[in-house]
Amino acid sequence: MIEYYLSLKNFPQIFIYMKINIFGLGYVGCVSAACLAKNNHIVTGIDIDPIKVNIVNQGKSPIVEEGLDELINKTVSSGYLKASDKEIPDSDISIICVGTPSNENGSLDLRYIKQVAEDLGSYLKNLNHYNVIVNRSTILPGSIESILIPTLENISGKKLGKDFGVCMNPEFMREGTSIYDYYNPPFTIIGSNDEKSAGLVAQLYENIEAPIFFTDIKTAEMVKYASNTFHALKVTFANEIGNICKRLNIDSHTVMEIFSKDTKLNISPYYLKPGFAFGGSCLPKDLRAINFKARELDLETPLLNSLLQSNKNQIENAFNLINRLNRKKVGFAGLSFKAGTDDLRESPVVELIEKLLGKGYQISIFDREVSLAKLFGSNKRYIETVIPHISSLMKSNMEDMIAESEIVVIGKKEAAYKEPLLRAINENGIYLFDLVRLFNNNEIPKERYEGICW
Repeated sequence: MIEYYLSLKNFPQIFIYMKINIFGLGYVGCVSAACLAKNNHIVTGIDIDPIKVNIVNQGKSPIVEEGLDELINKTVSSGYLKASDKEIPDSDISIICVGTPSNENGSLDLRYIKQVAEDLGSYLKNLNHYNVIVNRSTILPGSIESILIPTLENISGKKLGKDFGVCMNPEFMREGTSIYDYYNPPFTIIGSNDEKSAGLVAQLYENIEAPIFFTDIKTAEMVKYASNTFHALKVTFANEIGNICKRLNIDSHTVMEIFSKDTKLNISPYYLKPGFAFGGSCLPKDLRAINFKARELDLETPLLNSLLQSNKNQIENAFNLINRLNRKKVGFAGLSFKAGTDDLRESPVVELIEKLLGKGYQISIFDREVSLAKLFGSNKRYIETVIPHISSLMKSNMEDMIAESEIVVIGKKEAAYKEPLLRAINENGIYLFDLVRLFNNNEIPKERYEGICW
């Protein structure tokens, strides 16, 4: 779980101004160096390219970026910023901003990360005070723990947390507006294993009006990837919708402008909760319809086409995770496709139950909103004609369902389910498999609980 601070009052104010080394003078390194120097920190930009170093020391920017030439000139002239390709001067914080390009197979080329880690290890070996290593380069989760920290410890002979600290502090700057973005981020995230290091890094952002999130290192690494992949997803989504609009003689910009005005569902945290597959009477059928229309228009829409398959994969993922538990009596707390409804049409829980039944599992079901006595209309016809075998497995109360189960699958986020399920863990020894994040980490014993994707 993240810890969230609106201010830095939780941390002691150790430094007013700090000595900072920045490794890598590309976009991220140059902008970070100039902005930190503007805030009166003593900054040295370190790069293996002597041309970049000379350009910075002449008070110029080695990259094209709005306002950066002027900012570097000002900070070099004032003595707060300089560059070096040889020596690593004494510092309080060392910031890694080197590139992490792709290899031919799509993997990350981490040669520059490894080289900087080796250089920093040698640097730490002869340092007689605590130094915090901050990574701003984009690297996959686990890279700091598997590459950076071991290299630093092996070469320096020193220990993380005792002699030096390590933080992950991803950047969220766009080329062309990077200086503005540096001072106006959506948030600042600092991943670390110790408060001392996190508190020191947090002081770099005292003059920035944005929330700070403190997390573990791997969470901070992953947030950067979640952000960038979502940006790519949005661009691709808008383009595929735009291509369909063009063939139908519709102004795609008008469509997406109106679409974006919905900050309740479309542009919001809603639906961005990792969990089970979607279902119901709208999303599956509408996806099928828009994909059919695209094919009819002779258009390729690989993103839109992939959504139903990905949704099906999540049902398969749930089945595989349950199957690994090697317990044949499975109860379901929830049957309809989401809380607050009795709608069973295209419920992914129903599909999961069908799959388990086909593999010989004994199933029992309780859903307080899906009562056979109360069902009428389309839902009554659906359960009587499409899934009558499932209706025979339904119990009239939670206790009867639990009594017949070794595992209970939580299919709906119903607060009323919490107490009896917690009691069942303690009294019946059942295992809970959660599809909807009904429980938080601190509410339930981890050895008897698992989430589908947490």
